[in-house]
Amino acid sequence: MQRVMIGRRIGRILRVASVALVLAGAARAEAARSVAPECRSGPTRHETLAGLGERGEMVLASGGRAVLDGIRWPMEDDGAARAWMLNHRDRALTLVPRGEIDRWSRVHVDAAVSDEAVDLAGGLIEAGLAYADAGERDTLCRPALLTLESGARSAARGLWRAGVREGRDGAALREMTGHFIVAQGRIVNVGERPARTYLDFARRGEDGLTVTVSKRTWRRLRERGLSAAALRGRLVRVRGIVEAWRGPTLDIASADMIEVLDEERTLRR
Repeated sequence: MQRVMIGRRIGRILRVASVALVLAGAARAEAARSVAPECRSGPTRHETLAGLGERGEMVLASGGRAVLDGIRWPMEDDGAARAWMLNHRDRALTLVPRGEIDRWSRVHVDAAVSDEAVDLAGGLIEAGLAYADAGERDTLCRPALLTLESGARSAARGLWRAGVREGRDGAALREMTGHFIVAQGRIVNVGERPARTYLDFARRGEDGLTVTVSKRTWRRLRERGLSAAALRGRLVRVRGIVEAWRGPTLDIASADMIEVLDEERTLRR
C-alpha cells in the first residue's frame, strides 16, 4: 500500500512538473526572441473554468473572461471544440496572461490544467479542433503551435479532414468568403505598392488567391529575408479570412502567418 501511495505522489509531482514545463516553454521562447508587446507575459494566475461563451471565450469562476492566445476558434461547427474545453470545466487552471486586455475586455492567456499535463491551446490544436493563428495581433507568441498543427494536419484530424485550400482554385475560395481558411500554393507574382504588397497565387487572367500585406508586415518579412525576389516562385502556406475584392483575397496582419514550404511539393488532403 505504501508503494502505491508513493507511486501516486510521484505521478502527481510529474504531472505538475509537466504543466510547469508547458508554461515555461513559452517563457523560454519569449526570452530567446525580441518580445513583441502583445507577447509579454504577466503574473501567473490560478483560476477555474466555469463555462464557455461565444467562439471559445473562457468564463472564469472569478467572473473574468479570457481567450486562449494563438488559436483560431472554428467559426462553423464548434461542438467538438466546446466539448473538449468543457471537459476541463471546474478544474483548476494555471494562466499566464499575454499582452494587454483586448477591445472586448478579455485577457489573452496561455492556460494549463494545474494537476495534469494538459496545455489547453496545444491540446485543441493537436486534436485538430482549432487553428494556430495570431488573430488581430502582429505576432504568434507561441510559434510551436504551428508544429503541433502540422501533426494534426498530416493525420487529417478534426478540422483538417477538409484539407488545405488550393491557392489557384478561385471558384472554391470565393465560396469561403467571410470564413477563415488555410491555403497554400506558389507565389507567381509580387506587386509592391506604397501602402500594400500583393502576393498573387495565379497569373494575370487566371482565377486564384491574392494575399495583401500591410506596409508594416511587409517590412518585417523583408527583415526575415523574404523580399519580392525571394518570395516569387516559392511554395507558401497562408491563413486568414477570405474577402471578395476582384477575386478571393486574404489580408495578412502577421508575418508569422506566411510559412515558406519549399520542401513540400503537394497539398496534404
